[in-house]
Amino acid sequence: MTALNRVPSLMARAGTASALTLAAVGGSIAVPGLATEASAATVAAKALKVAASKKGAPYAWGATGPRRFDCSGLTLYSFKKAGKKLPRTAAQQYNKTHHISARNRKAGDLVFFHYGSSVYHVGIYAGHNKIWHAPKTGDVVKLQKLWTKSVWYGRVS
Repeated sequence: MTALNRVPSLMARAGTASALTLAAVGGSIAVPGLATEASAATVAAKALKVAASKKGAPYAWGATGPRRFDCSGLTLYSFKKAGKKLPRTAAQQYNKTHHISARNRKAGDLVFFHYGSSVYHVGIYAGHNKIWHAPKTGDVVKLQKLWTKSVWYGRVS
């Protein structure tokens, strides 16, 4: 059903001015308090798109782009292009994110690989148990299936 088809029923429920406003914005309703969540989702989606656009870029230790990356350099660069500043290393990035469970992860969240309590690698969750990351020397930025359960998730806010 298109927004125009919904106008008569919306007008009856919400009044003419409100229905026309809803139709003009595609039937969306802004809910107070959710702006931050929506903004974070937009930033995450942009960062994910930036990371994917770097497919094939060579890994270089300490590199932060735009042509070469290490793991945290890719996440730093991607979120910077999306409008959010992150610290330089994977461990520092973990400490600056809102920690979430695997059950609550979403595309655009950061995936932190750890050994015990030490974070050693980071990527951007792409959905379907896959991440965009810059793996190691001799490799390139790529989409890869998660290979371990020793990961933590963080959401950039």
